Amino acid sequence: MLSNSCRYAVRAVIYLARQPREDGKIGIKKISGDLGLPTPFLAKILQQLTKQRILSSSKGPHGGFSLLKDPKVITILDIVKSIDGDEIFTYCVMHNGTCTSVDHAKIPCPLHADYGKVRKDLIEVFSGKTIYDLVERANDKENIFI
Repeated sequence: MLSNSCRYAVRAVIYLARQPREDGKIGIKKISGDLGLPTPFLAKILQQLTKQRILSSSKGPHGGFSLLKDPKVITILDIVKSIDGDEIFTYCVMHNGTCTSVDHAKIPCPLHADYGKVRKDLIEVFSGKTIYDLVERANDKENIFI
């Protein structure tokens, strides 16, 4: 359902939120090494989150990434929309586009009503869970990132 990029983004943001604030910025090599993710791929993802003003980044020997916002206000929906866009919430399951934009008569596809319910639930879950919520749940679990 979500792209690898989006799943990696969620993991990386949770990782950054779990770091002590006084540690400052964390380098891409440390993040990718700790999460077991390819550095160049993760760097592109984190830059995208920086452009969307979820993360802060700086270059140089003491550079790296940190959260720009409080983890209590960053929702999973924010990350999904930043990385994958909102097509999962608006596009038809069967066509490229919204159900009504594909058909000239504006008749929804046969799955429209059923998927509409799933879409609504998904938006509710993603908008109702913050990074802080996930960090709290993750704190009592080992190896959440593997």
